[in-house]
Amino acid sequence: MTVAAASAAIASFSGLQGLAHIAGWPSRMSWLLPVTLDAYAMTSVRVWLAASTRSAAARRFARFNALGAIAASIAGNATYHAARTGLLSVSWPIVVLVGAVPAAVLGLTAHLHALQGRTEAAAEDRTGDRDRHARRTRRKRHRRYRTEDELIDAARTADARRREANDGRPITRDALRTTLRVSNARATELRRQLIEKGTADEQADL
Repeated sequence: MTVAAASAAIASFSGLQGLAHIAGWPSRMSWLLPVTLDAYAMTSVRVWLAASTRSAAARRFARFNALGAIAASIAGNATYHAARTGLLSVSWPIVVLVGAVPAAVLGLTAHLHALQGRTEAAAEDRTGDRDRHARRTRRKRHRRYRTEDELIDAARTADARRREANDGRPITRDALRTTLRVSNARATELRRQLIEKGTADEQADL
């Protein structure tokens, strides 16, 4: 595997460097073309296959660019060898495409980095959304049976339990508010209704 990888890397490097040279790059700069393409291909593959990449969007973008960088390297080597054997003339489209590689890789790298940055923010947003949804669900569970009659029944039940546990003393407004999860005003109104009901029951007994 080491021998195959080393020979392929050297052959690809030589072909892409030669392509850069015949496309007009200075000799001292021509080595940057294979380094740019191969480095970006390896970076994209690592982001694509890494277990730490949790964003589906980042993984898809990295896979697309890894395959694109490999395809560009293959096409570049093929173009160089075709030009060297006289099967292809180096015209302006080839020069333009080869010259656009560094700027394109720079933009794609920046976008991939931005996707990874948004991954953490998206995860935090999803966690916050789940927490907010859980709080709303809990509130709905507390409120779903709270029609007026059901709420009064729940207040009577809470009052009866409090009386049993406290030697007949009625439930307080704050205890109603906490037990039934209602506002202060609603708890006051419920306690008033409980007192009136208790008074009416005593009068009926007399």
